[in-house]
Amino acid sequence: MATVTTIAKLGEHVGETVTLRGWLYNSRSSGKLLFLVVRDGTGLCQCVLEKSEATAAAFEAARHLGQESSLHVTGTVRADPRSPGGHELAATDVHVVQNASGYPITPKAHGIDFLMKNRHLWFRSQRQWAILRVRHTIVEGIREYFNRNGFILIDTPIFAPAAGEGAQTLFAVDYFGEPVYLAQTGQLYVEAACMAHGKVYCFGPTFRAEKSKTRRHLTEFWMVEPEIAYADLDDVCALAEDLVCYLVQKTLRERRPELELLGRDLAKLEAVQKPFYRITYSQAAEILHSERVRQLLTDDLARAAARVVELKKLMEEKEQERTAPGVKEWKADKLAHELLEARDELADQEEAVRNIPKHMELAANFQWGGDLGGSDETIIARLHDRPVFVTHYPRGCKAFYMKRNAADPRVVNNLDLLAPEGYGEIIGGSQREDDLEMLLERMREEGLKEEDYAWYLDLRRYGTVPHGGFGLGVERTVAWICGLKHIRETIPFARMMGRIYP
Repeated sequence: MATVTTIAKLGEHVGETVTLRGWLYNSRSSGKLLFLVVRDGTGLCQCVLEKSEATAAAFEAARHLGQESSLHVTGTVRADPRSPGGHELAATDVHVVQNASGYPITPKAHGIDFLMKNRHLWFRSQRQWAILRVRHTIVEGIREYFNRNGFILIDTPIFAPAAGEGAQTLFAVDYFGEPVYLAQTGQLYVEAACMAHGKVYCFGPTFRAEKSKTRRHLTEFWMVEPEIAYADLDDVCALAEDLVCYLVQKTLRERRPELELLGRDLAKLEAVQKPFYRITYSQAAEILHSERVRQLLTDDLARAAARVVELKKLMEEKEQERTAPGVKEWKADKLAHELLEARDELADQEEAVRNIPKHMELAANFQWGGDLGGSDETIIARLHDRPVFVTHYPRGCKAFYMKRNAADPRVVNNLDLLAPEGYGEIIGGSQREDDLEMLLERMREEGLKEEDYAWYLDLRRYGTVPHGGFGLGVERTVAWICGLKHIRETIPFARMMGRIYP
């Protein structure tokens, strides 16, 4: 009797008869040979079924299967470096569980809106399969890191009575007639817990009602937030640095095939080593005003404009080739896919041509005191080959709970960690204000009601100590490590402005 196994374990069964249970990813026939590419959730395997008297019925049934039909395939495992995963199955039997027809995501080209509407099925494509496996490993790595380093998991509430970040990005909820909000952060709650356990973290979904449609924004995302007692800004930076290195190294070690499938430049990830760069906010402002940045953006604009011209010409040629008399169907489909990819790139390049002059203006006119914008972060991140900490922002543009710097009261002891290659912020954190009077003064500046934060203020009344922490956004980290240009592919079901289905 054949052993039931998975594609990932075929290497353990070379020469043996096994059964795979999965779905038909693709198929083609060549005379008396039928090539079935089967996926089972752990990988892809080519199953070769030869027509004979013994296999005639299975051959005929398998020949008419539609894409994503569910099936069992039995056969002998043999090593083949040319096949996906390095093994293939010399099939002897095919049992059809369901013959699916009309699967909407075909090998033909599809636009992103169509794919997002069919996200529940798009999971099955190799690219999405790879991304979500990388995400799994990053999430696993986060839990491993904190659990192995003496941190206690604290589950913080999703309903919150007051803002943890800017009040303008709150989602209001009717809580039995009382207004509350979806949590923007669990930070205030883990501050309480760290006074009991010393080192804690929370890990869960967070919500920001920020009206932004950029490539790096979601309205619902996952964030891990550690908090440590008896810690200053340097301690918080060291923790962030160590965590990021751990996650990158774990992903390179365990998900190299998936990263290669995504076309990720692994050398750039391998360069992520300690120590990370550190600059202050004031130094960042100087960089934005520099001739180096002006030249960088000028060159970007010239390249984007040239690429627009090149793409338009290329698309015109491909369209003529696609619609030429006598073109074969497979060739027309291939050209249609290439046209769709070119159209997407053209949209990106045209957007760059429109936006780069704005980014140049924003950088040149950046004024000390304002927060760094997304384009500013991108510029600074592009100028560094490893992650870079930007520290000591003006207190007026940062949250009320951040510790005022003793040497320069204009700034706070905070950090943003920017991922290289232009990915920008993946971590934001700070040393927290541990002085009750200073915290009350800052709350009054922000117009916050003391009674809304009475419990939080108690933490400064009873055993206050220096402490700090940060939040790491899972989706932005996945996008960077995978080398993705848009955050929407990093989470199973993206929630964005204008997108709530499925």
